[in-house]
Amino acid sequence: MPLIGRIFFNAFDLLLYSIAHAMTEYRLLTIWRIKAPLAKVYEAIQNSLSWPEWWPGAQKVEQTAVGDASGINNVRNYAWQGEFPYLVEFSMRATRVEKMVALEGSAKGDLEGIGRWHFSCKGAVSIVRYEWHVHSTLVWMNLMAPIARSMFIHNHMLVMAQGGEGLARLLGSPLLSQENIDLLAESDSPRGQFARAEER
Repeated sequence: MPLIGRIFFNAFDLLLYSIAHAMTEYRLLTIWRIKAPLAKVYEAIQNSLSWPEWWPGAQKVEQTAVGDASGINNVRNYAWQGEFPYLVEFSMRATRVEKMVALEGSAKGDLEGIGRWHFSCKGAVSIVRYEWHVHSTLVWMNLMAPIARSMFIHNHMLVMAQGGEGLARLLGSPLLSQENIDLLAESDSPRGQFARAEER
């Protein structure tokens, strides 16, 4: 094949790979504002073994490895199910633990990437931010992503909404607001592009 032909096909393959990767990547942000002491909010999130008791989407949480005294390298397996009839399973290894400030872990399994909890407060209101930056390793999910990506994101946001409501019930405190944001969609929007230009 002539050189220009090889260049064309290599470029085409790279384009297809980039599109496929973008379709299977998810970068989602959830923000809960709850009128409850930050210490109680942090404790409930940190104790993920108890999530199935109050978080409807959490089907199962199991400890598989105990980390150091601070919790680093602690490993737990999770099984989640939202509105749609499929189960997503992965393990999380704790990579950052700062009491009442942040929890972070790396995911391996059906979804792989990073999950980050950030905790803060304004007066009596605790603010919880959860960032979920992952890609899917499930063949069926990746094949369906071009037409069903929005469904998968909706399912995640539903699970997170249930989590905010469940946490409020657990603590007997009002959930003042919650937001669920697709950060990749935000970054592609004119507003997101303008914000990036302003940052430069």
